[in-house]
Amino acid sequence: MQGNTMKRKNYNLELIRLISFVLVIVIHVTNYFCRAYGKISGGEYLFSLALDTAARVSVPCFFMITGALLVGRDEPLAKHGRRLLRFLVVLIVWSAVYYFWNTFYMGTPCDLAAILDKPTEEHLWYLYAMIPIYLVLPFFQVMCRGMSMKLEKAFLAVASAAVLLNYILRLMDQEAYYDLPLIGDRAYAYYVFVGYYIYKYRRHIRLGQKAAGIICVCGLAAAFGITLAVTVSQGSHYEGALTYETPFIVIAAAAFFLLMLRLKEANFVPGERAQKWIDLFCGCSFGIYLIHILFLDNYKKFVEPWDLSAWIAVPALVISIGAVSFVCIWLLRKTKAGKWFS
Repeated sequence: MQGNTMKRKNYNLELIRLISFVLVIVIHVTNYFCRAYGKISGGEYLFSLALDTAARVSVPCFFMITGALLVGRDEPLAKHGRRLLRFLVVLIVWSAVYYFWNTFYMGTPCDLAAILDKPTEEHLWYLYAMIPIYLVLPFFQVMCRGMSMKLEKAFLAVASAAVLLNYILRLMDQEAYYDLPLIGDRAYAYYVFVGYYIYKYRRHIRLGQKAAGIICVCGLAAAFGITLAVTVSQGSHYEGALTYETPFIVIAAAAFFLLMLRLKEANFVPGERAQKWIDLFCGCSFGIYLIHILFLDNYKKFVEPWDLSAWIAVPALVISIGAVSFVCIWLLRKTKAGKWFS
C-alpha cells in the first residue's frame, strides 16, 4: 500500500503546472501591451501590467515542480542521461523551428554563430536554464539525500542570501567575483531547491494558508508598484522589478507554491473526469510553452498593440493561443517522434 501511495500522482503539483502554463501565455501576451506604454491608454496599461505581474509566479513554479518531483529521488544515471538527451533534442529542434520562422517569415534573422549565447527565440531561455540544472541534478540529489533538516535549512539560508546579494549587485550594475557553486548567478537552481524543500516540509512549515496568500499578494503588489512608479518616472515600461531574481517575485512565487501544495490539506484529488482533463493538458504543457510564440508572433506581425483594446485582446489572445497551441501539440504527440520534442 505504501509503495502505491508513493507512486500516485500528486494533483496539487499538477494543478500548479496547469495554472502555470496558462499564466506563461498571459505573461507573453501582456508584455506586448505593457511595452507599448504611452501608446495605449492608462487603463489598458494598468490592466496588462496587473495580469503580467500576477502571472510572474508561473515560471518559478516550473523550476519548483522539478525540485519537488526529482531532487528527492534516487535515480539511475542512465535515466538522467535520457532526460538530458531529450532536452537537448528539444532545444535543437525548436531552435531550428524558430530560426527558420524568424528568418523567413518574421523577417528578423538570427545569428546561428551566437546560438550558445542567445536563443533563436527569447522564450527558449528556459531550455538553456534547465540543461545545466539537469547536468548537475544527479549530484544535487545525492547531496540533498545526505543532508539533515538542519543542513537543509542552512543551505536554504545561504542560497537565499546569495540570490539576494546577486540581485542587489545587479541593481548597482555590478556582479560577484565568484558565484555560489550549485546556485550560480541566477535564481533558477535556487528555485529547484526551494521547490524540493517546500514540497518535503509542506505539512510542517509554520505558515498558515492565509499568511501564505497575504505574502504572495504583498510580494506581487510590491513588484507592481515599483514597476509602475519607475515606468511613469522614466516614460517607458520598466521590467526590472518583474524578473525572476527580484526578491518580491521570489517570495510571491514560493508563497504561491506552498499555498497550492497545501490546497485541500495537501491532498487535492479531482474527480475522475477532471483528472483526465488535467492529465491531458498537463501532458501537453511543455509543448504548449514551446509552440505558443509562433501564434503570438503571427498576431504581432499584423496587429499593433493600440489597434485593439487590451481589455479585449489580452483575454482573447490568451484563450485562442492556448487553444490552438494545445490542439497542435495534442496532434503532434500522437506521433512517436512528436513526443520527443514536445
